[in-house]
Amino acid sequence: MIKTNQKVHSFLFFFLLFGAAAFLGGATPGVQTVHAFSAPESFSELAEAARPGVVNIRTVKIIKGGSPVFRHFFGNPRGGKRNPFDEFFGPFQGDGQQRDFKQRSLGSGFLIDDNGFIVTNNHVIEDADQIKVILADDKEFDAELVGRDPKTDLALIRIEGARNLKPLELGNSEKLKVGTWVVAIGSPFGLEQTVTAGIVSAKGRIIGSGPYDDFIQTDASINPGNSGGPLLNMDGEVVGINTAIIASGQGIGFAIPINMAKGIIEQLKDKGEVTRGWLGVGIQDLTPELADYYGLKAEKGVLVTQVFEGDPADKAGIKVNDVILSVDGQKVTTGRELSAMIANTPVGNQTKVDLIRDGKTKVMTVTLAKRDDDEKMLAAQSRDDDELGIEVTDLDSDIARRLGIEGKEYGVLVTDVKDDSLARDADVRPGDIIKEINRTVVKDRKVFAQLIKKNEDSDTIQLLVKRRNAGYLVVKIERK
Repeated sequence: MIKTNQKVHSFLFFFLLFGAAAFLGGATPGVQTVHAFSAPESFSELAEAARPGVVNIRTVKIIKGGSPVFRHFFGNPRGGKRNPFDEFFGPFQGDGQQRDFKQRSLGSGFLIDDNGFIVTNNHVIEDADQIKVILADDKEFDAELVGRDPKTDLALIRIEGARNLKPLELGNSEKLKVGTWVVAIGSPFGLEQTVTAGIVSAKGRIIGSGPYDDFIQTDASINPGNSGGPLLNMDGEVVGINTAIIASGQGIGFAIPINMAKGIIEQLKDKGEVTRGWLGVGIQDLTPELADYYGLKAEKGVLVTQVFEGDPADKAGIKVNDVILSVDGQKVTTGRELSAMIANTPVGNQTKVDLIRDGKTKVMTVTLAKRDDDEKMLAAQSRDDDELGIEVTDLDSDIARRLGIEGKEYGVLVTDVKDDSLARDADVRPGDIIKEINRTVVKDRKVFAQLIKKNEDSDTIQLLVKRRNAGYLVVKIERK
């Protein structure tokens, strides 16, 4: 017989007591009950209702005069094994002309109204010579391109002659919460009407695909062919457009928030193109170091690093080193947010910009112009080297004065260093002034970018930096 002492008997008693209470659904005084959350019992009703609104898109791009090099990389367009004699005789017909080849691709989309308008991704239909749409009932239609917006990877196409269409309802992606269930419907790998489910893993993801990155991240399975298909909430409303995957991140997908897409879709439907507001400034995020430097109590806002002469901001009186806090009453915390707000504001709109200048709050009224010179805007942004993780800005006379530098100074000022970057590992710090790269003088951002490019294959990059209270230092960045 196994003997147990009194403490063990007491433990078993309380264990059985609390366990019985939990089993019976009763609450024991002083004991917090944790409720488990479970997945929906079935997604079948949602999928059944949404499927008629989801379409399969097949495109054909005609490659003029395909050469042996083309066939070497892309294979035999007719399928089957290649005939080695085709390398010499295949491309030519009796008239001596090279044959054209058809490059095929596929994707997904969804109906937004009874008139046959379909939303998809720009990369699904870009440069296509033929666009075919296959509905859920297997009926096939030729589609025409209405308009596209490469910057957000959105496109609008249309089919005619289809009857009894069942468009999907557009939801509100702002109300979508992390951890809620979502469903993706599309044609992964060409398998039409495939349904997958998962949860929202994150919102506001930036993956480097364009200037307006603001993706919903989900673990609902998204694969090639899902592009352009809808991401649905549990009410069957479209909350996102499935757009991207990360090759090394299995089970991770990204969708464009439907709230960002709505205005673009309307512009494409009305005008066939998208026009965006233009403020005419170069900007960068306000880091804690810069906030402290400018004496700001809150580390929120966007720093103006450049104002283009004659553009809206210049006409309204906005100046370099102003810190923009809000636009039309909506607070901004990052440069990307500010760019998106301005871009989504109609051209000609009288826009209120709240900012701080020399510690004082000011309100400026800006009449936005049409954004049509992206190169100028990009040149105004602080150089952000993705590999090294260094963000810099020009060291002008005003910044030099604020830093306590006397006389003429050259170099670029480090405004931010990305976490988990090579520069962070090497101890490059915000506030450092980069004077030289591998013993070549850095005069401004342009030279900085050129030298980074020039040394992109070097195992070691040496930076001569000037650091406050430390003087000149040599920082070595090792590529692992």
